[in-house]
Amino acid sequence: MAKRPGRMRFLYNILFPIFLLIAAPFYFWKLVRRGNWIEGFAQRFGAYGELRQEMKGERVLWLHAVSVGEANLAVRLVELLREEFGDWRYVVSTTTTTGMDVLRSKLPDSVRAVYYPIDWLPFVKSAFRTIDPSAIVLVEAEVWPNLFWEANRSGVPLNLVNARLSDRSFEGYSRFGFLFRPLFESLKSVGVHNEIDADRVGKLGSPREIIHVVGNMKFDGAAEAGKGGLDAGALLNQLKVPEDAPVLVAGSTFEGEETLLCELLPRWREAYPSLFLVLVPRHFERANTLMDSLKSTGLNIVRRTEIELVESRPDVLLVDTTGELNAFYEVATLVFVGKSLTAQGGQNPIEPAVLGKPVIFGPFMQNFREVVKSLLEAEGAVQVVDEAGLAHKIDELMGDSTQREALGSAAKGVVEANKGATQRTAQMLEQTLRAL
Repeated sequence: MAKRPGRMRFLYNILFPIFLLIAAPFYFWKLVRRGNWIEGFAQRFGAYGELRQEMKGERVLWLHAVSVGEANLAVRLVELLREEFGDWRYVVSTTTTTGMDVLRSKLPDSVRAVYYPIDWLPFVKSAFRTIDPSAIVLVEAEVWPNLFWEANRSGVPLNLVNARLSDRSFEGYSRFGFLFRPLFESLKSVGVHNEIDADRVGKLGSPREIIHVVGNMKFDGAAEAGKGGLDAGALLNQLKVPEDAPVLVAGSTFEGEETLLCELLPRWREAYPSLFLVLVPRHFERANTLMDSLKSTGLNIVRRTEIELVESRPDVLLVDTTGELNAFYEVATLVFVGKSLTAQGGQNPIEPAVLGKPVIFGPFMQNFREVVKSLLEAEGAVQVVDEAGLAHKIDELMGDSTQREALGSAAKGVVEANKGATQRTAQMLEQTLRAL
């Protein structure tokens, strides 16, 4: 049994560079497309420059947060942990440029933000030599085998927080249990959303006594993310949108949803002539393609980055920037949550809910199943089954302010009732850190 992890690690690191070479064109194209990829590029290969000298002799906590949502959670965790462990040094890694933007803008100067290296043994070993962590915290189910193996080899405790295992991810981890089960067995502590996740993590190998049901940190994170930033109301005024005009904000949309909403807009405007549509794609780099594909709708669409060029009031604003979704949620009359109608999984409904906005989404919200269940049970959101249902329900809600207010109030109540997970997670981690 002792040899098995060694054989698996050897095989993984033989096969990984082969798959990396195959995927390299897509990987680098994705980096270039998202922009800002040159700065910190060497870090993706485990080269962190002067960081090694900076961390030498320090007790270091390394947190890993894959992208924007997780980065916001990591920032708040760092704030809480520093209250009890102020003499530690903190390093937070991410894999996306948008996640890095969040870390650089929100972390204190003394906390270092870096890119997580590609998960090949030489790169991960280099990262470990540089950071030399005393403990590691993974935000959500970021299970990179070499990170786990190197941590176990070095005797560094690994902790998983805000863990949520969807049907798909649980099935995948279970199918490749020969690889992932030893990794889950090696965790020091795990914070999960609910008992369903606790059961799944246990079935994947983590001892039940280390699993803690603490709730969903994103209920806390949404409240923090909604503070400050862009004045979306002033921006709409700049676009000559009347102050009393209803605003439909479509957040984190995926391919097909933007076209559908634009095609439906003339229908809704028959009853609400001043209705204004704001599209916020999940991936802002799709903006060029979207502008081309939406030409057939005949609508006057302006990009967020080009509003200075606007001479007359547009029909639609296409937000081709990052980090401003919550600002647009604040001015929304009604919110549609994307990746729920033409794609699978769904995006975060907590963000508009914390602002007391009426929320509507399609049938595919698997990634937020428990959140959706809570919202629907409290009558704090509306779920439609198809395009026709969406068209009808938005038409209905735009004309019923009482129903909108009731939905928004109930949604905000669900968020308030579920706050506190971040504090409970910090307390769980503090037990591990004190033991060190």
